[in-house]
Order: sequence, then C-alpha cells, then structure tokens
Amino acid sequence: MAVLDPRCTIAQRGSMFPIRDHNPSGRTPWVTWGLMALNILIFLSYWGDMENARVMNALWFDWAMIPARIVGGDGYYTLISSMFLHGGIMHLAGNMLFLWIFGDNIEDTLGHIPYLGFYLASGVLAALAQVVIEPGSGVPMVGASGAIAGVMGGYLLLFPRARVDILLILIVFFRIFPIPAWIMLAVWFGMQFLGGIGSDAQAGGVAYWAHAGGFAAGLLLAVPAWLSRGGLAFWERTHGQPPHPEARYPIVQSRIPKVGRK
Repeated sequence: MAVLDPRCTIAQRGSMFPIRDHNPSGRTPWVTWGLMALNILIFLSYWGDMENARVMNALWFDWAMIPARIVGGDGYYTLISSMFLHGGIMHLAGNMLFLWIFGDNIEDTLGHIPYLGFYLASGVLAALAQVVIEPGSGVPMVGASGAIAGVMGGYLLLFPRARVDILLILIVFFRIFPIPAWIMLAVWFGMQFLGGIGSDAQAGGVAYWAHAGGFAAGLLLAVPAWLSRGGLAFWERTHGQPPHPEARYPIVQSRIPKVGRK
C-alpha cells in the first residue's frame, strides 16, 4: 500500500520567495506565533509515521478536506482541521515562512481575536473555493496556506507598497532585493490562476484554487478595517505604505572576492 499523495496548499514554489518585510508590528503577534506553534506541533505528532501508509492514509481520510465528502454532506469539520495538516517538512516550512512575514501586521491591524476569526474564515472560504471548482474530487487537501493566502490578500489591501525583501535564486546566482508588496502578491495571485487552469482534479499537487479563493476572501474580509481607516483617504495619506517608520536591516556584504578584468 502506498501513501496517498494529498493536494497541498503551499504558499510558494519556485526560485523567488520573500524572506521578510520592512513593516514592523506595533504589538506582540501572539496569535500568529500560536498558530505557527500549533501547526508545527501537529506536524511533529505524525512526522515519524510519514512512511506508514496505513497511518497516513487514515489521517488524510479522517482529517483532510475531501471535496466529494463535503458535497456529500459529511466532514464539515475538515474545513478547519485540514488547515493544520501538512504533507512534508518543506510544505510546513514554506507556509510558516509566509505566515511569519505577513501575519503579524494583519494581527496588529485587526487585533488578536478578530485576526484569529479572520484567519479561520479565510481558510474555510479557501477550502470551499476548492470544493466549488472540483466538487467531485476525492483527493484530500491539506495545508495552512488557504488561510495564509487570506492574510496575504488583507496585506495587499492595507499595505500595498510596504517593502518586501525577495530572495532570487537563479542556478548559482543568489540575491536579496526589496520590492513593493503589491508586485510580489500580484505575481503570486496570478500564478495561482495559471496553475489552477492546468491542474488535475483527481491528482495530488498544489491546491491552486484554494489559494486564489483564500486570497480573494482575505482581501474582502479586510475591507472593513481598510474603510475604518479612511479607505481611499488612508491610501492617499500613507501612499500605500505602512503608517509608521519601516524596519531597517543591515546590508550583508558578500564574502566572495571580486575578480577584476585583465
């Protein structure tokens, strides 16, 4: 018996991904830290059984979100439980990186308890988006990034021009450089649509439509917070940047010696 390959929600794949933003939080992000700890602890609870087909298949069938099961009127609790399961350590690490970068600012803006509700609502709506697009799929879906995509959607609305440091990897070329958040988030969102169009409903892989749905849900759920700060007037006042001084990071000089031309 082989371990079933679930459809995973993973925040980023490829050669370019964010490592930090320049948008410091004004309060301790207890909920974001708690969500990260809970995801990590749950993963560690079954990490040792990842190669055990019987255990893992039972885990996916019981706690992962299966669209056909939801359509059949069963397993509604998996719309939430699936957010705290991950298909591997890199899957977990990628999602926690994105949550660490973007979650603290949304928590700072909304407050601890409203942010928790925002996160869970984004994750549920992300899962339902996958159900709507693939109602007959029997492939389990796991991962936190439907909810994290919602956090990213809220970030786009509230801090579109906050600077985000991107690590670019091109074979042997590595470079970190800052770009406005809206560019990175718009590219990511576009990739989800392109990926979703070419995805197979009956195969494992990436749950692109959950990403897109979560992102759209988070953007809409953040509208009240944006309006309470003045809406368009808030953008005009802040120019789309965080309404506080940005974080400054030391420049790390490369240790690779430069070779001059002869």
